Amino acid sequence: MSAIITEKFRRHNAKNFHESFSESSPDTYYLFLGKATPFTTGTSGGSDTSPSTPADSVSREFYNWDSMLAAKKIPSTDIAFALTRRNWSNNTVFDMYKDNISSSNTTTSGASNLFDSSFYFVTSDFRVYKVLDNNGGAAYSGTEPTSESTSAFELGGYVLKYMYKISASNAAKFVTTDFVPVFDDSTVSAAATDGAIESLVVSPGSGYTDGTYYAAVYGDGTNQGTSSGAIVRITVTNGSIASFGLTAGTDTTIHSAGAGYTFASVNLGSSFIFSDSSLSSSSTLGSGTGGAITVVIGPKGGHGNSAIDELGGHFVMTATTISEAEGDDFSTVNDFREVGLVLNPTTFGTSTVASSTTARQTYAVKFATASGTFDVDEKISQASTGAIGKVVEWDSTNKILYYQQERFGDFGTNSSTGAYVAFSGANLITGATSGATGTPQTTGSETVTLANNNTVIFTSGYANPELEPDSGDIIYIENRKPIQRASDQTEDIKLIIEF
Repeated sequence: MSAIITEKFRRHNAKNFHESFSESSPDTYYLFLGKATPFTTGTSGGSDTSPSTPADSVSREFYNWDSMLAAKKIPSTDIAFALTRRNWSNNTVFDMYKDNISSSNTTTSGASNLFDSSFYFVTSDFRVYKVLDNNGGAAYSGTEPTSESTSAFELGGYVLKYMYKISASNAAKFVTTDFVPVFDDSTVSAAATDGAIESLVVSPGSGYTDGTYYAAVYGDGTNQGTSSGAIVRITVTNGSIASFGLTAGTDTTIHSAGAGYTFASVNLGSSFIFSDSSLSSSSTLGSGTGGAITVVIGPKGGHGNSAIDELGGHFVMTATTISEAEGDDFSTVNDFREVGLVLNPTTFGTSTVASSTTARQTYAVKFATASGTFDVDEKISQASTGAIGKVVEWDSTNKILYYQQERFGDFGTNSSTGAYVAFSGANLITGATSGATGTPQTTGSETVTLANNNTVIFTSGYANPELEPDSGDIIYIENRKPIQRASDQTEDIKLIIEF
């Protein structure tokens, strides 16, 4: 049995994901950073120079929560449909839109699927054009297009259709080296006609009588096969049918585009050729052979109706900016190696989906007294309880130690027994390499105001993460080489989700 997943199924899934951010009862998505400690073969796998490929497994999702540092909620304004970026360049051969691309009918570049081909391009000022005709597979030869006409136009030997323009703000936010956002242009959409005929493929043949002729387009369009339906204007020069274009008298053109066609054909027989556009005066192309005109059927709604659908917008991009400490939740003194998305996590200790803009995901302890300076990533231990962890950040001003307990020996569990023990009480905590020590403040509840006026509430000296560990669903995870943060640093993190 042969089967495929169609492009429309991919776009359907992409649209459902996109809509889930803004529908009446929206899902909640957080982008998170994680993994302050190095990748090692004995723990998470791989190395910092060659990170491991994330595993899609139950245990790995638990690991991701262990190593999560902080998260930021993604609003609907920070997502967009996206396309593979295909840049305009002169003297370049682009593919063209056709309605029947397959393994047995490939594009000029050899692609067996329209959306794997270069049938559109992006200019340097971020206008996007669809190629309706590529001049028989010749290279584009001419100036860079700038027209925003809703009608197809000819330039560089190609017939082009303007689709949309990426604004400066959206370009700054969403454009990457490999992807661009895609939006529907309402003006272009309004001008589109469902089932209109806007391009042809011509086999020139030979031996025909030079002149100008007209032929009705047959099929299932409105008033098909008549002067009220689509009509092709045929130009014969030097005995051959001229290639398709937009210049009457030089090219074979579309005299009338018609509407409603889902299949169509042009008959070049003597009974179907006329000398006038009203199709009232019979004529003939003469005794030539080998000529044919193939009608290219446009997408549903017509060319320009929906750039997202027509250009293959089955990618969704998230664009999240993390500015410096971002709500005092993101460490600026440590690095990170994981980026991911978590769906509908809950607030710590509750079953309520989180709503805060940012969330710190480390544990923290407030010291009554401290000696020395704790080093990032060093092992900390509490001898009296057997608790073990790793330092994420040391706030010497407020005597706050931020830490994690990953489920690996000497990272968060006992190397001998594999047992996890939480830090607790006023028991001394010691840094393994720095020798720094601290005694937790265990008297009641204390609210500490941080550098950017955000607060952390400590209960008997300890503070939990702000999201409930292991809640929600981690739907995307990416391992990267370490990225070091700094107090004046901003990260623009763009994730591309392909459906």
